[in-house]
Amino acid sequence: MQVSRFTKSVVMLNAAVPASLLAWDAFHGDLGANPVNFAIRTTGLPALIFLLLSLAVTPVSRLTGWSWLSPFRRVLGLYAFFHALIHFSLFLVFDRDGDLADTINEIGMRPYLLVGIVGLLVMVPLAMTSTNRMIRRLGPKRWKLLHRLAYVAAIAGALHFYMLVKADTSRPIVAAIILGVFFGYRLLAHYLQLRSDSYRYRTGGSASLPKYLPAKQWAGKLRIARIFAETPEVSTFRLVPPDGGKLPFDHLPGQYLNLSLDIDGRRVRRSYTIASSPTRSGYCELTIKREEKGLVSRFLHEMLKEGASIDVAAPAGRFTFTGMEAERLVLIAGGVGITPLMAKIRYLTDVGWPGSIHLIFSVKAEQDVIFRSELAELQKRFANLKVTITLTRDSSTSWQGERGRIDAALLARVAPDLKAGRIHLYGPTEMTEPLIATLRELGVAESAIKVESFTSPSRANSRIAADTTTTKEAEIDASAATLHFARSGKTIANLDGKTVLELAEANGIEIPYDCRSGICGQCKTKLLSGTVKMEADDALEPFDRARGVILSCQAHCLDDVVVDA
Repeated sequence: MQVSRFTKSVVMLNAAVPASLLAWDAFHGDLGANPVNFAIRTTGLPALIFLLLSLAVTPVSRLTGWSWLSPFRRVLGLYAFFHALIHFSLFLVFDRDGDLADTINEIGMRPYLLVGIVGLLVMVPLAMTSTNRMIRRLGPKRWKLLHRLAYVAAIAGALHFYMLVKADTSRPIVAAIILGVFFGYRLLAHYLQLRSDSYRYRTGGSASLPKYLPAKQWAGKLRIARIFAETPEVSTFRLVPPDGGKLPFDHLPGQYLNLSLDIDGRRVRRSYTIASSPTRSGYCELTIKREEKGLVSRFLHEMLKEGASIDVAAPAGRFTFTGMEAERLVLIAGGVGITPLMAKIRYLTDVGWPGSIHLIFSVKAEQDVIFRSELAELQKRFANLKVTITLTRDSSTSWQGERGRIDAALLARVAPDLKAGRIHLYGPTEMTEPLIATLRELGVAESAIKVESFTSPSRANSRIAADTTTTKEAEIDASAATLHFARSGKTIANLDGKTVLELAEANGIEIPYDCRSGICGQCKTKLLSGTVKMEADDALEPFDRARGVILSCQAHCLDDVVVDA
């Protein structure tokens, strides 16, 4: 989420309230009988509270998915340091009359002061390295390692508070308990990561896999280095950084990226599966079928040439498999639906995954078998990879393989014991829906089936058509549609094919956003009535869909729409 200036201002103003009230009371002489002691304690407690709040940001954002909290972590940490510094300065200037030598001597004699000054000194390098420039200079790994000292500062602060009070220790104990919960979360997360790494080491499963995906998605330009013809209708586009080197983003096998293209005077965005393996860090490949009614697929095939640059946002998608999820993987594909499954095959064979991989691939005719020679070569090299190809409409006598649609009999014959491991299914809706029912009848657990599907423009009878890749491609006629923003009270009649977010921006209505590509999910908005078409909706959870939540950056109005904004 791109946090608005107003939100940042509200947080910063609220965080400044304790010091402002203290200054106000000091100016009016309302600090009580012992004003120095009152001021010292009034600045010390907020320092500990702000420090605990800054430590709460990471676990809360990870557990809830509220990534918009992250920008406030450093703000809260700086306010903690500010109050701690004021806390010490008041003690030095007013309690010890500015005598540094006397202050040091006093600290040496009183353990609670020594613990407190340790906490303050630990916070100094944290405050000095809180800028984006310092993060870049140190590098993310060293910066994160350094800023774990925040836990040391918090422990020192809570202990200092406990040793200071003589009667009522409830508040420092509560602070210690809260800190213990945060620290326990960190230890548990670290333990789970160690278990994950141990499994990967033992199975050889993902030595080359990025350990994490960046929280902030990448967006920029990539250059089309090569275009390979796979079949008469399918081509592979190899994308590389304009200046060479590694890809500017990491991705998992099965994820997709978003393209932004200018076609016939309007901006069009589409999502396509990355067919190449994450181990090939110098490029990524999109394998795309040209559809006669597909606006973007026709443009890519007919207009874009090698050397052209395109706008890309990446990565996104949860249709992934890294080798840690199971020891057996059955992949079922229809047509160009093999692309995300091919990314998984390429990755698992690249890293020498020892588990069993079985691909069952359905196409109309022999000439439609994408990656045929590569699959044959991979089978020769990797005994754990089995490939079954079946033709549904080809009557050629030269074909010696399977024929007919994928059904229970074929599955039982070529991939017995389907109930073991995971099944990833990708293809046209008319293929995936009956196959899901078949798998259930065969006793495959719901949790073991992972499915994505598409609707081809050549098959679609409705006005919502789709490109045969990872997302839907629609010719949207919004000429009769209207958009009403319920909270803002504005109604827009001329939508001009724009998204809800674009229309909101044009009319001064604030909807938070970040990636504008349906990846981050920060522009979620509730649909109160009407129908929208979204080019990508992977950022929506099942709970979001059940509540009628949409991604405003992807939503086009198909009729009269009302949104909560």
